Amino acid sequence: MTALILPEPIAAYFVADQQSPEAVVRCFTAQAVVKDEGRSHVGLDAIRSWKLEAASRYTYTSEPFAWVQEDGRQRVTSRVTGNFPGSPVDLQYDFRLERGLIASLEITL
Repeated sequence: MTALILPEPIAAYFVADQQSPEAVVRCFTAQAVVKDEGRSHVGLDAIRSWKLEAASRYTYTSEPFAWVQEDGRQRVTSRVTGNFPGSPVDLQYDFRLERGLIASLEITL
């Protein structure tokens, strides 16, 4: 099986997501927007709070297995396994990149 080669900012996000909320924040632009579980998180402080909350509620791993580019976005499908209802689940991560960082991320089923 061929290893999935992701664009650097996206690969960095998935590595950081297994490390710490601070590592995740460094992957985003200052005015980035994250949409997850029906809520929007705008700016680095809000993104930090989002990751801190997720880390306090769940322990999980994420394994990206598919990637496509379409309409200016990068869509990654990842198998997420952890201590949350419905685990494991395949989630869609829609990224928009800007100057080597993530400008927006929407996570959906």
